Amino acid sequence: MHKAIDEHLIAVEAFKPANAEELEAFRLKYLGKKGILNDLFTQFKAVPNEEKKAFGQAVNRLKNAAESAVLRFKSELEEQKPLHSENDLSRPGDPIWMGSEHPVSIVRNEIVDIFKRVGFSVSEGPEIEDDWHNFSALNFPEEHPARDMQDTFFVHTDPDWALRTHTSSVQVREMERLETPIRIIAPGRVFRNEAISSRSHCIFHQIEGLYIDKNVSFADLKQTLLYFAREFFGADTKIRLRPSYFPFTEPSAEMDIWWGLETETDYRMTKGTGWLEVMGCGMVDPAVLEASGIDPNVYSGYAFGMGVERITMQRYNIPDIRMLFENDMRFLKQFKGTF
Repeated sequence: MHKAIDEHLIAVEAFKPANAEELEAFRLKYLGKKGILNDLFTQFKAVPNEEKKAFGQAVNRLKNAAESAVLRFKSELEEQKPLHSENDLSRPGDPIWMGSEHPVSIVRNEIVDIFKRVGFSVSEGPEIEDDWHNFSALNFPEEHPARDMQDTFFVHTDPDWALRTHTSSVQVREMERLETPIRIIAPGRVFRNEAISSRSHCIFHQIEGLYIDKNVSFADLKQTLLYFAREFFGADTKIRLRPSYFPFTEPSAEMDIWWGLETETDYRMTKGTGWLEVMGCGMVDPAVLEASGIDPNVYSGYAFGMGVERITMQRYNIPDIRMLFENDMRFLKQFKGTF
């Protein structure tokens, strides 16, 4: 019995198939349900007890050798397998379309680059914000009518938390964390509980800026915004600042650029004035500085903020803000820039 097993072992070790068919025949001969190894395991019951150990070890050696041979030769035959004749390697491959940058990303990155060139660094913060950073530290006391200016998505289980309504909350966090002077911009996504239409959405993007140091004046703010406007809209761009109101700045202003009245679209965009509103701005209210641990008697600062979607729609003449959120590839692929 042992001699027969040894002969099978020699045959297995000497086996070398020429093709997959011979390998499959070998596998069935030794490892199939009706194969040699199955017969040997069946005969194991009739082997005397004193010979079972040696017999079992011999059968296991044969089984391991057969399994190893099958795996080894299967791998070798697959490596030698020729390519299918229908694969014409001379044909060009399928074109791979490179995705386009989203228009909001294009505009946001350009704005960020403009301010980074004059020393602003980029800061980010959480999109789910607590009441202190989103409202109270920005001079929005409880029951203050200014809170009604922004419809908020509050967290149902805890009304002290909400989806941030502006990236001004990032400014508060940075004023608490950083030492003066502070010069940052805060791009990010914000949320307001507004009806979705062609001109407004419940989700949009803002870029806000903050500069705090000694002797910062409104003239510094105006010069910074004039620099931005001429870098982004063109070297001949004119700006104007109109008095406005924001709880966290005093004095506050709206910045407009001269858009012109050359076309019907210009009349529609500027409501017949030729001036186009771009952003809000102002000097940081002393109460906001004090709430963040900055002495308003020593330091002053300015802040500004703009909606990225509004500027994007103006630049690319996009008539409906919803087009920026629908991810229609036919719309998106027409914009410059690839990644």
